[in-house]
Amino acid sequence: MNEQLVDDLQVFVSQAIASFCRLALIVGPLGAGKTPILKSLASRLDVPVTNVNLELSAKLLAYPTATRPFRVVSIFEELIDGQKDPVLLDNIEVLFDPTLRIDPLRLLENLSRCRTIVATWPGTLVDNRLVYAEPWHPEYRTYSQFDAHPFCVNVDNKYK
Repeated sequence: MNEQLVDDLQVFVSQAIASFCRLALIVGPLGAGKTPILKSLASRLDVPVTNVNLELSAKLLAYPTATRPFRVVSIFEELIDGQKDPVLLDNIEVLFDPTLRIDPLRLLENLSRCRTIVATWPGTLVDNRLVYAEPWHPEYRTYSQFDAHPFCVNVDNKYK
């Protein structure tokens, strides 16, 4: 693991803490090393990493498909309530599921007003736009305005 990269992320997160929206996103494509970077940060800060896909999906299974969109936000809030700052989130892809009818970035931004959140963003930052998936994909999202602080890594595990 590139220790300098984790050092840079730790400084980046400490700067995000001073913002109104305390959301730092580790942005990068598949294979960029977002998860190892997040786990190294977790080790340094002695906080857990929450696998959102695993935890949220398991809790949503208790509800009928038709009611999940009405429960997802409160269940997600329960997942992170009581966690030590910063809250570290990995594997957030389930939040983009169109059947849940939520806006993943806005959800994270809203929750980061009360706590610091560091989440991996499985996508890119292109021309100051956060992008998730390809335009033809049903989960495609693009954001030109956001309050999050993007920390971009490339496949070579370098900060951009």
